[in-house]
Order: sequence, then structure tokens, then C-alpha cells
Amino acid sequence: MIPARYLRVAVPSPLFRTFDYLPPQGVSVSQVLPGARVRVPFGRQTLTGIVMETRASSEVPDNKLRRAKELLDTEPLVGEELLYLARWAADYYRAPPGMVFETLFPVRLRRGDASSASDAERWTLTDAGRMQDPEELSRAPRQARLLARLQRAGGSAEAASLAEDGSGWRGGMKALEEKGLAGCVAITPVMLPLPQQEAPVPGAAQMEAVDAIIATLGGFRATLLEGVTGSGKTEVYLRVIEAALAQGRQAVVLVPEIGLTPQLLDRFRSRLPVPLAVSHSGLNDTERLAAWNAMRTGEARVLIGTRSAVFVPLAVPGIFIVDEEHDSSFKQQEGFRYSARDLAIVRAQRNSVPVLLGTATPSLESLFNARNRRYRHLHLPERAGTAEPPAVSLIDVRGRHLTGGLSDTLLQGIRRHLDADGQVLLFLNRRGYAPRLTCDACGWLGQCRRCDAWLTFHQQRNRLQCHHCGAEAAVPAACPDCGHPKLAPMGRGTERLEETLAELFPDAPVARVDRDTTSRKGSLDTLLKEIRSGERRLLVGTQMLAKGHDFPNLTLVGVMNADQGLFGLDFRASERMAQLIVQVAGRAGRAERRGEVLIQTHHPEHPLLNQLANHGYAAFAEAALHERKAAGLPPYATLALLRAESPAAGPPREFLESARNLADELGAQRLGVNLLGPAPAPMERRAGRFRSQLLLKSTERAQLQKLLAEWVPQLESLPEARKVRWSVDVDPADLF
Repeated sequence: MIPARYLRVAVPSPLFRTFDYLPPQGVSVSQVLPGARVRVPFGRQTLTGIVMETRASSEVPDNKLRRAKELLDTEPLVGEELLYLARWAADYYRAPPGMVFETLFPVRLRRGDASSASDAERWTLTDAGRMQDPEELSRAPRQARLLARLQRAGGSAEAASLAEDGSGWRGGMKALEEKGLAGCVAITPVMLPLPQQEAPVPGAAQMEAVDAIIATLGGFRATLLEGVTGSGKTEVYLRVIEAALAQGRQAVVLVPEIGLTPQLLDRFRSRLPVPLAVSHSGLNDTERLAAWNAMRTGEARVLIGTRSAVFVPLAVPGIFIVDEEHDSSFKQQEGFRYSARDLAIVRAQRNSVPVLLGTATPSLESLFNARNRRYRHLHLPERAGTAEPPAVSLIDVRGRHLTGGLSDTLLQGIRRHLDADGQVLLFLNRRGYAPRLTCDACGWLGQCRRCDAWLTFHQQRNRLQCHHCGAEAAVPAACPDCGHPKLAPMGRGTERLEETLAELFPDAPVARVDRDTTSRKGSLDTLLKEIRSGERRLLVGTQMLAKGHDFPNLTLVGVMNADQGLFGLDFRASERMAQLIVQVAGRAGRAERRGEVLIQTHHPEHPLLNQLANHGYAAFAEAALHERKAAGLPPYATLALLRAESPAAGPPREFLESARNLADELGAQRLGVNLLGPAPAPMERRAGRFRSQLLLKSTERAQLQKLLAEWVPQLESLPEARKVRWSVDVDPADLF
């Protein structure tokens, strides 16, 4: 056998290829193992790459190969299992290999830092420190600077960040600690269990599901667990994880939102007597590295995380669980556009362990797979304990007088439930005060200069903001077109609804839960605690409140506008509308008292909405699948979307026309792949760039993949590609 002489390295770049290097000076190829990191020269930069394999030959002559600068790991940080997953994902999603392999590591490892994070620490402000004005420490300028830095950082910062203040920073922090303004905590890689709580008695359907899933431990099986809201899916997860732990294995639980992790974590810690790790974007780089290492070494036994946690290395994989499997948050929407749900299935299959997909509202793709026996389909048809499903009613608001967007029927329902000591949740998936600001005299509307979108009015900050690109503007004192002094809000968002409820029900404290009220670290957790304690009686929220939360005293849910998804531009709009309504309705009546759901609509006769309200999600899904089949849309077809954008409108269309011609030359028609477009994106101009797209559709996934394998690598060679920023999205979650 010819000995290996070269390193094949995945370098973080947008290029659809890997690169060969000679080993670092003084290092033999035999010392370099796949999965280790190396510093390599790349153009004029030095980047951290990942060794994919060592090779005996290279297509590049030795005199043109560059030498790696440094071997960062004597042992691979990821094993063959994750390397396989990255290769598979790069091939399936047609993504640049360097971008895919980079995803395997947390940020600090991508920068080339040492893999250990055991000695890290974080300084956190006390309540007094948050209130302290730094200017009052003018006689101690270093302390004032450090205090201001912590306040700007949201109340806490790592020691490594504070060290930027100079070598004397630690003395300044100690002084703040002595004054009771700050404190130091070690960043620990795992969270220890809480005092153990007794497990509730499971119902017959729960135990049937638990037994069926436990029987698959030690082998691959994909299971769709469909349980109505409040049916006890989490209890099934816990019992299955307990069985996996008893076999000495680890478990990974993926959740769609950061907001779900604190509540889920407390429940898991009070039931599982093992160290747990958490991974999501709300943690700092050191915390994420610590969790990553704890699962890799086996120190932590259970990981709860959002999308990227699917790539965390495991010492002894046991089971993968995807909670709320239908949620579009599991699909990465930029860069490497992967589906964490689907990669969890691929990874489970590679490791010969089960994967469990749990939801009350299965995606149509998962239902299709269950029907075709790719997944086993288990049901939890009833709520846990004595809880009954809520009563659902449609409110026809056509031609009715509305008070702040609230019908008389909904207002009466709110008062009735508040008088009975219940809590009320009003769901409105639109943050801000009003979606538009207009002039009463001439009809002027505040529009984003960079997007084809209106600016949302945020009254509390007195700002106009684009929710697509983030651009902000001051509220004009008068109409920019006619000078009229009065500008009026049009429509309503959560901020305006909160104001209305405070006026109508002054005796019921209101909690608004949206991205604006939960942006500071810990703010969401504080709000949720106030809601569960009963301190807040009226709740106003976006989809952040629709998923996974358990509020025992909540008895009424009002859906302000069910029509947003009925006529959306994306073919998945109605499916998402139905899932959101069912999920938010499921917050009502989860304890002894039966809940009620009131849905306001201008289209009470709409067939899909009627199916949902009168016959439940299963009937809705059946009708929606019938529509999809007739239209030849997923899950009865597979899609890929080629997007292009540039500061001018012409180049994206020209690039996509060339791309379409190339696909035709490569035999798209012969392979049964339909090309639709090019066409402008539904929102053509966004963040100052014009966007167009080309849709590829096929009833045979393998044939589409065959075309993509040959087509995508050639796209970067098209002359028009130099004038645009382009991307390929396989199995797009939306067509926007």
C-alpha cells in the first residue's frame, strides 16, 4: 500500500471543492488524523480547516501545493460518524464542503482555539449593578468602564472579553464585586440534576408508545409520535431517555426555539439523575464549547438544543428526539441550508439508534412518510390526566364593530374567563404597534427604502422599523409628502393590543411576549415565571407563546386573525397557519378546567379553516394532502430553489436564465425535472438587493439529485455568476 502524503482539507469558503495540502513542517502525514483541525494558508489569509482524509496522491503537482502551517489537534475532535454526516449533507444539500464541515465545530474551535473550556469564567452584574450609573464611578475610571461594558453586553461577559480592558481589569472587577455590583461564576460544561420528582402515572396510550419505542433501542427506527396538545409527549420522551441512559447511552433532544429550553430543562433535570448539557444561540461561545465537549467526552448524558445541536459529537449515541418536528425553525435559512430534523434521521440511521419525531401537528411530509411506512406512526389521542380538549368556535367578524380589533364575542369571553380566575391568551403574530403608519390627508405610507415592504410603527420606542432588513427611521413630525401634522397607525400589532387590553381590563395585568420584550438575556424566563405564578392574567403574544409552554391557569385562547395564512403566497402558508392555531389553542385548558378557543376570521366558510375548527388537525391535513397531490407539490414532489440577488434588477435574471439553459443542456427534461422561472421573488427587493429565483421540481428525488450533482458545481463558472450572490436551497422551507 502506498503511504499517504497529502492532506485533503475542507476550508471555510463558498467554493464547491476541497483542497490538498502538504503536512505542516516537521509533521508526518501519519500523525494527522481525519477530524483534526489544521491552520492552512488560503489566498492571503490563514484559515482553520478540517482534515477530511489523508491521501497517497493528489491531482495538483507538489510544486504547486502549499504546506499547512500548524496541526491544532493531535487527536480528532470529531469521529468518522460526524465526518460521514458532513459529507452526506454537503452532497445532498449541494453546499460548499468547507461551510458544511465548519458547522461541526462551535465558534471558538472554528477560530482555532484550544478545545478545552474548563477554566472559563463569566462576570455578571447584580441587580444593583444593573441600576448603577457608571458616571457615578468617575473617581474609579476602570471600574466605570467595566461596569458600562457589562451593561452594554446585557449584564454579563466572559473574562476573555473583559481582558480587552488591559492587564488590570481583574482588580477593577474585584472592586465592583466588593461593592456588590458584580459577581464571578465559573462556566461549567454541564448542569447537574435538581432534586428528583416522582414521575406521574402514565396513561395507557403513553405506556404503549413508551414500550414500542424502547423496544427499538439499539437499532434504527424512525417513529412519528402524534399527540394532541397536552397529551404528555414529554413524559414519553423522559421514559424513553431513562431507558437509553440505563443502557449507558446518551440522548439528544432538539427543540425549535430557545424559549422552550428553560422549561424543558427544569423538567428534565428534576427527572433525570444525570448531568445535562444545553446548546443554543442564546449562550456565549465558551458555554457552547463547554456543552460540546461535555457531550463529546460523555461527561454529559443528555443534550437539549436547537437546530445546530444535531452536529454535537456524542460519546455513546442512544436516541435522537425532535420535539415539534413540524416547525420550520429546524430548517437553516441562510448559508448551509440544512434541515436539522432530517439530519437527525440520517444520523440516527448511521448510528443504528432510534429517532423520535414528536408533535401535535405533524408536517405533511412526515404524515406522508408514515403512510408509506417509512416511519412508524404512534398516537396519543387524549390529554394527560383529566384535562379535556378545548371547545373551538369561529367568530365571523365581517361587518362587525371591533374594539381595538376585538369583537364583542371575544371581549365577553375575556371578561367571563377573567371573572372565573382564569388566564387569557390573545395570539397575534405581528409585533410592533401597527404594521403601517399613514397620513390621513394624502394617504402616504411609511415604506422601507431598502425593501418592498412597509415600515412597522413601534410606539414605545417611537421608531419605524423594517421587520425584513432591520432598517430603522425616526417617526416624522409631519407627513413627508403633504406636510399634514397628523400621522395615524394602520392595523395593529402586539404592542397596540397590549395598550387596548390595559385600557379595557385595568384590573388584569398584561404580559406581552414577543421579540421586543424578550431581547434581553433572562427576560423571557422572567415573563414566563410571572405568567405561571398567576401574576399576569392577560397574555399577548406572537408564535413565541404558541409552542410547548404549559400554563395551568390558562382557560381562554383568542386568535385575533386566522386569515393571514389562508391566502399566502407560499404553498405551505395554510399548513403553517393550521399548525400555529392548533398549537396556540393547545395552551388552553391543560389542567382541571376545560379550555375555550375563539378564532376571529373574515372567511368562516373557508374549507380548510372549517376542517380545522370543526374536525381537527387530522381532517385538515387530509384535505391539504389532497390539494398538494393535485398540484404536484411536496410531499408528492421534491423541490430545489436557486436564488440570486444583486444591487441591480438585471443581473439576477440574467444569471438564472444562463443557469436554466445550462440545466437544459445537462438533460433536465430527460431526467424529468421541471424548471419554473426565472421569476422575481415574492418580495423582489430586500435589504437593498433585487432577488429572483428558479424553481426545480421533480417527482423523483434521485433524478433531481442527479441533475444537481452535475449542475451546481458548474454554476460558479458561468460568467453571470460573478455579478450576483447566489445559493441553492434543497427542500426549501419557503419560496419567499
